[in-house]
Amino acid sequence: MERAFQRTQVLTNHLLQSSSPLPSQTLSSNACLSYSPPELSENCAFDVKEMRKLIDGHNLEERDWLFGLMKQSELFNPKVRGGKVFVSPDYNQSMEQQREMTLKRIKYLQERGVFKGWLTEKGEEIEMRKFAGFEVFSIYDHSLFTKLGVHFPMWGGAIQFCGTKHHHDKWLRDTENYSIKGCFAMTELGHGSNIRSLETVTTYDSNTGEFVINTPCESAQKFWIGGAAKHATHTVVFSQLHINGINQGVHAFIVQIRDVDGNICPNIRIADCGHKVGLNGVDNGRIWFDNVRVPRENLLNSVADVSPDGKYLSSIKNPDQRFAAFMAPMTVGRVNIAIGAVYQSKVALAITIRYALTRRAFSLKPNEPEVLLLDYPSHQRRLFPLVAKTYAMSFAANYLKVLYAKRTPQSNKAIHIVSSSFKATFTWNNMQILQECREACGGQGLRTENRVGHLKGEYDVQSTFEGDNFLLMQLVSKALFAEYMAAQKRNKVFKGLGLEHMNKPCPVIPSQLTSTTLRCSQFQMDALCLRERDLLNRFVANVLKCNAKGENTEQAFNSCYELAKDLGRAFSERAIFQTFVEAESTLPAGSLKDVLGTLRSLYASISIEDVSFLRYGYLSVDNGANVRREITKLCNELRPHALALISSFGIPDAFLSPIAFNWIDTNSWSLV
Repeated sequence: MERAFQRTQVLTNHLLQSSSPLPSQTLSSNACLSYSPPELSENCAFDVKEMRKLIDGHNLEERDWLFGLMKQSELFNPKVRGGKVFVSPDYNQSMEQQREMTLKRIKYLQERGVFKGWLTEKGEEIEMRKFAGFEVFSIYDHSLFTKLGVHFPMWGGAIQFCGTKHHHDKWLRDTENYSIKGCFAMTELGHGSNIRSLETVTTYDSNTGEFVINTPCESAQKFWIGGAAKHATHTVVFSQLHINGINQGVHAFIVQIRDVDGNICPNIRIADCGHKVGLNGVDNGRIWFDNVRVPRENLLNSVADVSPDGKYLSSIKNPDQRFAAFMAPMTVGRVNIAIGAVYQSKVALAITIRYALTRRAFSLKPNEPEVLLLDYPSHQRRLFPLVAKTYAMSFAANYLKVLYAKRTPQSNKAIHIVSSSFKATFTWNNMQILQECREACGGQGLRTENRVGHLKGEYDVQSTFEGDNFLLMQLVSKALFAEYMAAQKRNKVFKGLGLEHMNKPCPVIPSQLTSTTLRCSQFQMDALCLRERDLLNRFVANVLKCNAKGENTEQAFNSCYELAKDLGRAFSERAIFQTFVEAESTLPAGSLKDVLGTLRSLYASISIEDVSFLRYGYLSVDNGANVRREITKLCNELRPHALALISSFGIPDAFLSPIAFNWIDTNSWSLV
């Protein structure tokens, strides 16, 4: 009753504005919050520029030049918020406006020589320059990244790799200059991942020396074709090729779909795919072909050809091998998607951690200041593992880019497997990171101008285009199965894909994991190799068991889909970790190597914390608890390096968002 009386008295005094409230119950206002830049309080224990060189890996000057080009043009929508300039697309524009702005931005970049040599020069240097460009474009806008990805690596890449010299001479320079705008007509309404079963049909007319392309049914319409709805003038059409009544499988043909005035060509119908949850700056379209005729020379014939009199010619007689050779160069799409996902993760984490270094919530004791979000162990636990994961993906992406840039016919299989694995893993990780960052920013994460929440819709498509992630993991597991069976059949050691660990004695996880053990890179590698090794053995055994019951190999793979996914992830995480260790090994002793070692231990620990280590019995429950405790320690040790770690991403302030900086001034009444 006494407590109730006191509270009633306080309320009465407040309402009546009494000059004599109870001394112990005086009401007073808190001082207004103010923004303090984290640079004033956060220390930097290592060289940020050196760390950026390590994780970006190449073409730093090229990247910074591109950032500058975009910042200086009104086309990239610069806006002043809280005293700083930010560049970001205006997502409040209509779909049509967003598409036109994407096109204008491409033309602006082309006029300034950004794409010079992208298709007309060869070699590792130009490949790495292209990758750097795409990474910068992904930081700014997924629509710009995707539309350029369709035009250069997909349309242009198809001509480069599936075509021969006369195709290169005729098409590549005009493509590079953007006087031809290309698209890539592979996906159909009825077939996305299963390319071998496409329904578009092409026949050959030997009387005229022309191929005749048809869409025989509604499910054969080309669907989701980026650039087709409005801007593309030409496309590469993937179609079944029927010669003399025999289906020779999927081949690619160059087809003009619009004339120089933008009118749709005869016998072609195009419809718009409409508004999407993201990527509305890309004009995705649907295409139907009604007896469309193209010259014989428009067949991309690096793998197979048709003679003037209608004979099918190929040095590769086996249809499976021919299809594999034909599709091998197309992996560049997956490589680009993988690297783009890494840089979006960097954007989200840079914004979120900068916000967490200035935003406060709750006091731990009366009359004390509220606590910075990032000083809460729970906030560290949700964000620092994602930072470690992003660093790991950066090193793996650099490895993948070099593998692709130095490709040879002998390395195509490895590129196909690794790019499939990394594309699935990186895009899944990116969506996890975007979701966690959105939540970690609270309500501010919902605002489009703050980018983090909006990016989820923009990048969600990456989990399914250029291969559904679940199917890609099955593809990886099938490839590992084939490697295993080949090694057994030849009675030879494993070689390639990082599987050499299968030739060594099986690692053993200690019965009691200490902090020292958990931070040992050899233990970390052993643990990840143990999981991969065991899951591969289990997968092979289960597939063979299904075979013994009468299932064919494809049926057996489907029956073992859960193991296939777990094996695919185990392969990917071991391969990613391996690139992390290799990057760390290039550094001399010092603060940079020390903090990278902490990040490496955190990445390994969150991989070992994965449920598969308990599910398959690699970790005891007690050791699982030890791993979780170690993760908490590692997160706490990384807290002093938070600002330096995200500054090392090398993303200019203008490409982040207002909540990464003075979010109080940004939201002041004077700016309403």
